[in-house]
Amino acid sequence: MAGKHFEELEVGQTFRHQPGRTITEADNVFFSCLTMNPQPLHVDFHAAGKAEFGKPLVNSLLTLGIAVGLSVGETTLGTTVGNLGFEKIEFPKPVFHGDTIYAETEIVDKRESKSRPQWGIVTFEHRAMNQHGDLVMRARRNAMMRRKAAP
Repeated sequence: MAGKHFEELEVGQTFRHQPGRTITEADNVFFSCLTMNPQPLHVDFHAAGKAEFGKPLVNSLLTLGIAVGLSVGETTLGTTVGNLGFEKIEFPKPVFHGDTIYAETEIVDKRESKSRPQWGIVTFEHRAMNQHGDLVMRARRNAMMRRKAAP
């Protein structure tokens, strides 16, 4: 399994994920339509051209999904039981078509589960940067993680 078990994750560990992912116009329009988000900033290029940035913005939930997805192989692939929640999600800079997202994940907290001793709870902070190194997304995620051997 590529993912890490609860015991293998330590507070302060940081994973820099490779490769990055370039977001295309098709990705953004398809995701926005698939999730029933008709925001003109994402799907109406004429209207977006008249808005503050002068061009379409990538749907922020797509940015979040890609950043978390880039982390799975090194952190939770096959070892997570499930997500418990996301918090403190921030998008400090916009993402545009053609931007490449790079991600890193830091372990910011972990504890044993009180109700399910065979699992542990880990708090991940996911950060996404564009090709210029600008921070475009930060989010904290709590996940229930498998232990190597149940107590």
